[in-house]
Amino acid sequence: MSHTTRRVFLAASLSAAASRIAAQEDAGAEPVTDIHQHTNYRGRADEHLLAHQKAMGVTTTILLPAGTPIDTPSTNQGKSNGLAAGCGTTDTCMALARAHPGACLWGANEVTDHENAAAEIEKWLKQGACIIAEQKFHVECDSAQSQRLYALAADYGVPILLHFQEGAYNLGYERFHAMLAKFPKTSFIGHAQTFWGHIDKGHDPKALYPKGPVTPGGLTDRYLADYPNMFADMSAGSGLNALTRDEDHTRGFLERHQDKLLYGSDCTDHLGRGPACQGAQTLAMIRKLAATRAIERKILHGNAARLFRL
Repeated sequence: MSHTTRRVFLAASLSAAASRIAAQEDAGAEPVTDIHQHTNYRGRADEHLLAHQKAMGVTTTILLPAGTPIDTPSTNQGKSNGLAAGCGTTDTCMALARAHPGACLWGANEVTDHENAAAEIEKWLKQGACIIAEQKFHVECDSAQSQRLYALAADYGVPILLHFQEGAYNLGYERFHAMLAKFPKTSFIGHAQTFWGHIDKGHDPKALYPKGPVTPGGLTDRYLADYPNMFADMSAGSGLNALTRDEDHTRGFLERHQDKLLYGSDCTDHLGRGPACQGAQTLAMIRKLAATRAIERKILHGNAARLFRL
């Protein structure tokens, strides 16, 4: 990245940060950052997304786009287009974020092995995208195409978020330690069923939503402990399942990895409250199980503020 491009990128980041701080001060809100939401999520309109976030008390939302709709093995012959949920592409995320500069940030994305993936993502990063995400494609997690994006994330100083799901997306999680070591300047954020299943040392990779007691020392536990550049997105049913399946384990896990955990909702609900809202349930569990107020604040905002320079 050239010095001129870097100056423009940093200036845009500082301007956006000032807008967010002013909005939070005006609202008198205790900041809560949701690092995982989508536009057009299963057809949800923007106004319903914004109302959902406001009802949960979220002050900053990061919008994660899908890639170009294509019919290839990496999109499961098109079945995973729109991240398998009708989600909007980068332009829709940028438009909503720019319409609400105090409330939303936006990411850049493309199908990992698309021939123009790196160039397309870089185009958006130059315009102010703050993350490469959500990478949810049927590729090996250590493929050459994936590694190009890992290097790009380091070049622009933005995180990259990966959806790990056995047999479906970002395959080969057991080998991912090699990527963490190879790209020490890249901040990786793990997400989804395989990532959260592996908090358990005895995890069966075929179990996407495992139940019952957790034995500490699983792959995810070790990656978070051993690699400074590994972070965790607590969103979706997989994150909530990890929080609720063994509350005694969760209390220790939150304390042990308090500097690595990031609140995300990845929730399709329209209301932002009640039993149908998984995002609100995740917030409640973090508040219930965090051992101290300081740990809670790190997970709900502090860690994201540091990682995204909010």
